[in-house]
Amino acid sequence: MRIGDLSAATGASARSLRYYEEQGLLASARSGGGQRHYPEGAVERVSLIQSLLSAGLNSATIQDVLPCINNEAIRTPWLAERLTTELDRVTRQIDDLTRTREILSGLVEQYRVD
Repeated sequence: MRIGDLSAATGASARSLRYYEEQGLLASARSGGGQRHYPEGAVERVSLIQSLLSAGLNSATIQDVLPCINNEAIRTPWLAERLTTELDRVTRQIDDLTRTREILSGLVEQYRVD
């Protein structure tokens, strides 16, 4: 499957797919003309990468956890611990943003001119 086909199948831009490759999240083979060709499982892999990115994980973390997610035989408690660490990080960010929203809301009320 060529990059345009993978892009169409996943909704990921060609630029994103190249980025995933640069980060070691996705692999392709090159044709004699230098075109990227992706394996059959690339659509599922890209969907997983997109889900993990949407969950707030950065590409380095995704690179760490992908092998364990893809291969149940090597899955250990470490995966759940690593994902829990990320969940805790996101929860802290939400708490910080909630406090920020409350402060800003108070300022809006304080300085509102009717």
